[in-house]
Amino acid sequence: MDFRTDSLHTGRSLPAQRIDAAGCAHVDQRAVLALAAPLMANSAVQIVLNLTDMWFMGRISTKALAAVGAVQWLVIVVVLVLGGAGTAVQTLVAQSFGARCYRRASAAVWTALYAMACAAPLFVLLGAARHLILAPFGFDPGVERLASSFWFPRVGGACVAAAVWAMLGFFNGIGRPRITLLITLVTTVTNALLNQLYIFRLGWGIAGSAWATNTAQLLGLIFALGIFLGPHYRRPYRPDLTWRPNGRRLLRQLRLGVPMGLSPAADLLGFAIFQMMQTRLGTAGGAATQMVVILTSLAYMPGFGIASAGTTLVGQSIGAGALDWAQRVGNRVILLAALYMGGIGVLIALGGQWILPFFTGAHDADAAAAVALGVQLLWLAAGYQFFDGLNLGSSLCLRGAGDVRIPAALVLVVSLLLFVPLAHALTFAPGAGWVHFLPQFGWGAYGGWVAVLIYVMLLGSTLFLRWRSRAWQAIRI
Repeated sequence: MDFRTDSLHTGRSLPAQRIDAAGCAHVDQRAVLALAAPLMANSAVQIVLNLTDMWFMGRISTKALAAVGAVQWLVIVVVLVLGGAGTAVQTLVAQSFGARCYRRASAAVWTALYAMACAAPLFVLLGAARHLILAPFGFDPGVERLASSFWFPRVGGACVAAAVWAMLGFFNGIGRPRITLLITLVTTVTNALLNQLYIFRLGWGIAGSAWATNTAQLLGLIFALGIFLGPHYRRPYRPDLTWRPNGRRLLRQLRLGVPMGLSPAADLLGFAIFQMMQTRLGTAGGAATQMVVILTSLAYMPGFGIASAGTTLVGQSIGAGALDWAQRVGNRVILLAALYMGGIGVLIALGGQWILPFFTGAHDADAAAAVALGVQLLWLAAGYQFFDGLNLGSSLCLRGAGDVRIPAALVLVVSLLLFVPLAHALTFAPGAGWVHFLPQFGWGAYGGWVAVLIYVMLLGSTLFLRWRSRAWQAIRI
């Protein structure tokens, strides 16, 4: 296909496009990496934040580590479902930027912030319902007590996290990921300092970690708003003129954002239930799974950064009216994400026996068992990383195109109707699980991670085929 027509049609160079001497367009690898590198660095900072939190939890006890692992994904599910309007910001901003409709880009930010303010009481109610939500999972009483202490402040204040995501989506959508990185760095450093203060100096324990995160994110939100409203962005985007609430705009953003948030929420909900299964098996299984999840974020989070570049590049290309170019640049981003995550997954597994002991206390009786199990689970996790790259790259490129309903339905079906029952069947021995009408093979944590491997391979392959079908090219938002 001749890609010269895209540039001729738009009258300007397209995102990450390089024109050779013959007038043919190529994907500029350096431009893709220039956008992806700060997003990867931003994700790397998130890894530091996760590892810092895990280190502080390990200093409390292995039970505290297992308790946070049991609910951390469920917290993110709440943010994604209730914060859908914020999830849509990057797509709307990228397409508005590509079309040079700059005021529409800033209006998407204000709309998301109003939506988060409206949703704040729901976050608090879900946080207060901690015992009602956690009781059915049958945790060890000590683990459930710690998880409840963490749950209420973390979920109750999660509307701030959703608002921060909306602000970061704006800067990512206009191709300024360095601003995103700066905001995340400020938030992470603040969180680390406050963890020490709240958990140990003030004696708040595991709840102190949640309060530290909430406080740090509030400061990050104020910092981001200061940049957004500053003179550099005020001239082209005029946020001082687009702040008024608009009900029609809010409904449109929710129609896009709710399924956009529902897709990763369904994925993470399945994973949250899986992690609760491992915690129910015992402290060692829950802690080992938590450590493996955090370590595999070394592949996942930067891979998410690469894939997030796809949302921006695809969205900007579509906004400029260049659908064929959106396909081509999206293909490159998906390939980069899959290769990166596959390679890092293997490296993590190779170094697991030296890394895992760092996150447990030598005084803890469950530590040695958790480390030994975690070393073996890392190899199962390494097996699916390439396909998780396909999953992330494809889903975030589809997000940039506004193709969110079919992927959300697909993830819901595969996660909740395939992955969760399969993980239950392979994890629990007969009579030991939550339900007894499913076959139960009793493979323990190994069986659960085999189910993860099957799930991610199927999901990544299917979403990649959806992207390759070009069905998203008919979608208008």
